[in-house]
Amino acid sequence: MSPQESPARAPSTGFEFRVLGPLEVLADGELIPIGSSSVRGILACLLLEPNQIVPMDRLIDTLWADAPPASARTIIHGYISRLRKLFAEHAGDGSGNPEIVTRPPGYVLQVDADRVDAHRARALVNHAYGLEPAERSRVLTEALRLWRGPVLADISASPLHRMVGPNLDELRLLALEERVAADLDMGRHHHLVVELSTLVEQYPLRERLTGQLMLASYRAGHRAEAQARYHVLRRRLSGELGIDPGPELRNLYERLLRDDDTLLSPQQRQAATGTAQVRVGRPIPAELPPAVVGFVGRDRECAALDRLLAQRERGSANPLAVLTGTAGVGKSALAVTWAHRVARSFPDGQLYASLRGFDSDRAPLAPGEALTSMLKTLGVAADAIPVDLDDRTALYRSLLADRRVLVLLDNARDSEQVRPLLPGNSESLVLVTSRRRLDGLVVRSGAYVLPLETLPTETAVELLDRAGTPGKSASEPMAARELAELCGGLPLALRIAAARLAANPARGVADLVHELTDERNRLHALDIDDADTSVRRAFDISYRNLHPVHASTFRLLGLIPGHTFTGHAVAALCGTDPPSARRRLRALALAHLITEPGSDRFGMHDLLRVYARDLLGATDGQQTISRGELSPDDDAALRRLLHYYLVTADHARRFLRPARDELDFSGDDTPRPEITGRAEALEWFDAEWSNLVAAVRVANGEGMHELAWPLARLQFNYLMVRCPWEDWVQIYSDGLDSARAIGDGVGKLLMSAGLGVAYSRSGQPEAALTHYAESHAEAQSTGDPALLALTQVNMGAVLFRLGRYEEAQVHCREALQAYRTLGDRYREAGALNNLAQVEQVNGNLEEALAHLREAEAMYREADDLETLAMVLNNCGEVSIELGRVEEGERYHHEALDVAQRCGSLERQAAAYRGLGEAASSRGDRSVARTRWETALTIFETVGSHRAEEVRERLRDLPTTS
Repeated sequence: MSPQESPARAPSTGFEFRVLGPLEVLADGELIPIGSSSVRGILACLLLEPNQIVPMDRLIDTLWADAPPASARTIIHGYISRLRKLFAEHAGDGSGNPEIVTRPPGYVLQVDADRVDAHRARALVNHAYGLEPAERSRVLTEALRLWRGPVLADISASPLHRMVGPNLDELRLLALEERVAADLDMGRHHHLVVELSTLVEQYPLRERLTGQLMLASYRAGHRAEAQARYHVLRRRLSGELGIDPGPELRNLYERLLRDDDTLLSPQQRQAATGTAQVRVGRPIPAELPPAVVGFVGRDRECAALDRLLAQRERGSANPLAVLTGTAGVGKSALAVTWAHRVARSFPDGQLYASLRGFDSDRAPLAPGEALTSMLKTLGVAADAIPVDLDDRTALYRSLLADRRVLVLLDNARDSEQVRPLLPGNSESLVLVTSRRRLDGLVVRSGAYVLPLETLPTETAVELLDRAGTPGKSASEPMAARELAELCGGLPLALRIAAARLAANPARGVADLVHELTDERNRLHALDIDDADTSVRRAFDISYRNLHPVHASTFRLLGLIPGHTFTGHAVAALCGTDPPSARRRLRALALAHLITEPGSDRFGMHDLLRVYARDLLGATDGQQTISRGELSPDDDAALRRLLHYYLVTADHARRFLRPARDELDFSGDDTPRPEITGRAEALEWFDAEWSNLVAAVRVANGEGMHELAWPLARLQFNYLMVRCPWEDWVQIYSDGLDSARAIGDGVGKLLMSAGLGVAYSRSGQPEAALTHYAESHAEAQSTGDPALLALTQVNMGAVLFRLGRYEEAQVHCREALQAYRTLGDRYREAGALNNLAQVEQVNGNLEEALAHLREAEAMYREADDLETLAMVLNNCGEVSIELGRVEEGERYHHEALDVAQRCGSLERQAAAYRGLGEAASSRGDRSVARTRWETALTIFETVGSHRAEEVRERLRDLPTTS
């Protein structure tokens, strides 16, 4: 790319997304409708973080803030489906079509970042740095043109706007100020006076804009106006905020008063800004390591440090900051980069000490050693340095008492190592980096702690490009994004990956992606010949510094199938109690080996998870068994975890619907979360769902078949309420594999039956019949009348859907007789409901309604709300068919209320569908349309095949009454 070439251009074909103003989506230059405000909000949230995982919790917060409905996750699934359909309808033949990919714990919008105006604007602003003034002004003007009005103007009431709007507004103001600076460098001060006067009226507290207006006015010969602008701002800041203008503006004002001739030359001004007279006889240390090559991102963190520096200038902040984060996250790189950037603010120099807190070859640097080195740098003769540590500290603080020094303490082990190295004055600033949080410095010294997270995908790809072969990532954009994700956004891993690509120019990015895809080889692939540069080595040092109990806990975390975990789950895994497990987890969080994104909800970086799994079966760092096997202790730990899921899922499911099998863990004393009602049960299943799906898969894969199929079965009541079809089929297929592997007849019967329910409810009756028939054959082989009746109820239901009414009736009647003989009223209700459907289609409506009313009473006894809602809807349907419209409407209204109480969206949609039928029967087409449109929206949200029935009714409904 030539220096004059901007890095980002609006796409001429395909999709373009605009958030810098009202949200707009264009396909081949044409605006396309997006849909409701909620769908727009979800799309905006994904667009602002393209090519990286946007967690489900953040999407929920975007739409509902602190008051999400119980069915929030299901509703969002529906919105995502609509967006996928929208993209598919307008997709072009070439590349660049956006795609929304499910990636736990949320979704990823895979799209070229240049197709999103906000990211194009940020790229242009970043590209402008370092360009010649004329080109810089041109590029920044191009960026500013992308703003079409207030950011996300059409969804301004959402939490999303309140969260990202200020950041994008700040980006615009930054671009504006930088463009003005470039114009000043080109001598356009006469033109700028008018523009800046308007801008200062709009942003009266923006000090940089006022300073630029003062400078433009001074250069234009308006000396008195330039000085007056300063006093206007000073009075306003004092009156509204109780503060004075910052040091840069004060410095500019003083130079205006002196008629400093350097104000007339941008080059001289840059050289003079922030300089100070060098004191004779005082060494000015300049110990900062070289700036990091290819440093990218960290705008938020740099801004936070800038604010701390500004507050320190005003005397309102403690001059001590701690950068913390996991190994390889880039703490030192950020600290050194920022220190170089602000070095001019510290005219008395910069001190640096590598404290070696996590060095595998050398012991941590003692505070006394660090003080000796820094005292020598400050001009103290070796024989004049005190022996006692306290005396050394006192001399160090005395020397810095009237100096303005930046002290960078890299790789600290703990607070005690840092405390003697803190200056006693507030003029100097200390920046510390550590893999630990150093809470002691917060409590005793008031430190400001800034935790570093991994890089977002877009920034990670930029780092790959800068640290490796320029342009290589751009030549394989999708592979580069996948490589960034496999590195987990960890800067150390990204730099190693870039080095490997640079070392072999013929190697493609996709080749390295293929190598890293296998988790068993990923950490090995992120090693290079330099022994000190290795992701595994960085993790090893952190791991070996753990207390043995914490090290054992971290290693066992590699067994957890899902992406997050709770104190209760880890207690089961480690064979301890939940309070002890939480103490261990918080110790690991302090060491930045895990994260705590929510209350009692923990997670791990992907590479740390791979590292923990590599440690399984190892003793003192040595692998004792072959990779892929589990030691007896690890096998027992995994079984404890799976058993915990069995116990808790069994407890929670009983609040949703009655248990319809012989699985019962109610007498087990395994500690589990407090779940006392339906809402809490649904909340637990929602939060743990991805873990439960992964747990069934792992149990099957590890040969723990006696645990796999029961764990799948225990999710049935939740599946009936939430209906996540893909997950349903996956876990029951895994469960069926396990039941077959150990020849468990009941397991095979229940897994086949569950698959039949999934296919039947998702509109695939032929597939459902296959599984129901397998289940029925298994029941016949057992000779158990209860199991046989269960499968006959299912057979009757699916044969009815296939139009084989006589066969359906036989199965339903035989099941009904069996349950009456067994005295099982709950299951008798299911047979009655299915038999009623057969009678209804045969025209025996009164008999059908009688069966349904019997079933209704039985489901009320059992407090099975989800199935009660279904039967009430069926009662309403038959009543309307009998001409009893008011009675049918009452049934549907009650069904809606019951469905809302139990959280079943599909039953709610069916109720609205029935209410529409009632309105249509009365001739009230307007009400019918409204109710059917509501039903259609909900059916589409849950992905139900019944949506087409409602579409047909809406199509057939006349547009006028």
